[in-house]
Amino acid sequence: MAPPTATPAPAPASATAPTPTAERGAPAKATLRAALPKGDLANEITASLVVFLVALPLCIGVAVASGVSAELGIISGVVGGLVVGAARGSTLQVSGPAAGLAALVAETVLEYGVAMLGVIVLFSGLLQIVLGLVRLGRFFQAISLAVVQGMLAGIGLPLMFGQAYPVADAKAPGTPLENMAGVPGLLADTVADPQAMIAAALGIVTVVLSVLWKKAPGPVRKVPAALVAVGIGIAVAALPGVDVKTLQVGNLLASVDVPGPEQFAGLADAGIITAILTFTVIASAESLFTAAAVDRMHDGPRTRYNSELIAQGAGNTVAGLLGALPITAVVARSSANVQAGAKTRLSRTLHGLWLLAFALLLPQVLALIPISVLAGVLVHAGWKLFAPHEFPKMWRQDRGEFAVMTLTTLVIVATALLEGVLIGLAAGIVLAAVRMSQTVIRQHTEDDTAKVVMAGNATFLRLPQVIEALESAAEAGRPRIRLDLTGVTHLDHACRSQVEEFTAQQRGKGLRVELLMPGPAKPAPTGTDTAPAADDPARSDPLPRRRTAPATATASVSAPVSIPGPTAEWFYLDTTPMPEDFAQR
Repeated sequence: MAPPTATPAPAPASATAPTPTAERGAPAKATLRAALPKGDLANEITASLVVFLVALPLCIGVAVASGVSAELGIISGVVGGLVVGAARGSTLQVSGPAAGLAALVAETVLEYGVAMLGVIVLFSGLLQIVLGLVRLGRFFQAISLAVVQGMLAGIGLPLMFGQAYPVADAKAPGTPLENMAGVPGLLADTVADPQAMIAAALGIVTVVLSVLWKKAPGPVRKVPAALVAVGIGIAVAALPGVDVKTLQVGNLLASVDVPGPEQFAGLADAGIITAILTFTVIASAESLFTAAAVDRMHDGPRTRYNSELIAQGAGNTVAGLLGALPITAVVARSSANVQAGAKTRLSRTLHGLWLLAFALLLPQVLALIPISVLAGVLVHAGWKLFAPHEFPKMWRQDRGEFAVMTLTTLVIVATALLEGVLIGLAAGIVLAAVRMSQTVIRQHTEDDTAKVVMAGNATFLRLPQVIEALESAAEAGRPRIRLDLTGVTHLDHACRSQVEEFTAQQRGKGLRVELLMPGPAKPAPTGTDTAPAADDPARSDPLPRRRTAPATATASVSAPVSIPGPTAEWFYLDTTPMPEDFAQR
């Protein structure tokens, strides 16, 4: 009797066909929900406001450090949000003018003028697009975690010390090292100036709010701490007798400077071509190294490196056409975006919209915001990037990686971001090479034989150990030397050559050297009893291999057995047990 079959229940009408209302047009809320599968609209808007408050002082500060007007920095920030932010690539990474290129931009502007900056940025963007199309973006994904954490710390530490000066309405001396050295003088000047004390108090309140805001009640916590701090700062700045510095933004549209024929003619200058290549390499490296760092901050979608490189190129192309600053991904903004709870590209796109709207429509509102409050937001962002607890944690986990992490941080602080990352990568590669080249060498003498057994990876980094072991075997004074390298998983050219030379030298002295090399066995020559002699010019393999027993026992008993002669280079594996104390020798 056949078992009864269950008749599937009819699907609900809503699952099988759209309702007439849905067919006529989905409401806007449904569209937004489709665009925000992992986060709600209110959360994205809140995160975008936090990023806006972090990006605004960065845009202005980078522009001033680059030797151009503050408006050009804001234009680049807008492009980084609306163009790069809307493109596919990285979901939470935020782009804009970066401090890592400020010194290079300042030198370029000083030598070629602001008008040529647009052409250089434009062609750098086009070149980035080409690099993304030929799929070179993935190259930057191979980066050590220690280098990434060192890079974040190396960005966060100078950011904190650099913004400590605007917190007190003072001007930073210059380089990170100069900023650190000038902190005692900054404190003395701040205490002596009542207005500077008020500004510093606003900055400190901002930092404290940013730290403690996560402990606020749930409904209150939804309002960004930075936004609350800005409100407090505006209120205090409006009090009688308070004279703290506020943001000053000029006409944004009047600052746009589209390159003309005269600027494009400058492409014939070799210096301009060099500048384009330099901008391309540094901007691409900073953006994609930052992408690797940002991916470690969240568990959302991973960066599409080639798409992100194309997006960065598109942003720089537009920025170049507007005569603005070059664009890269910025860790401080990206970190603020992640910490604010963003889940989609909408937050980083909206931050560009806020920059544009406030700069064009509400410049008088921006003029009410104290600079010290925005500097306090950046100090907190720098502390989060620095993450001092990561250093002892890395020390406990891996001291070699701790050294790489610390070196990366120190070099970035002392020089610049790209140099620090490159040196950190080089240190990481050296550490990996040393660790991969682990060679175990054991020596002992037995009767008339000096034995050397090697295992692991024998590379040039371990060549001194190999030479020492071979020389010890030769000095043992035995007529026979056995070199067993069958446990070696990788034998590079340097070690192989050393073993070959040692074997030839000792045989030339009349010693019998048995050499067991790693690799598959080769069949014995038919019709002979011995392997090719060392001086046989017809010998096809200069490095003999270990002989292995037949795989099956079907061979005839009467088959001739191949026995090595006195000049043979191969030998059966010695099955004599090692001495009991061999492992301790």
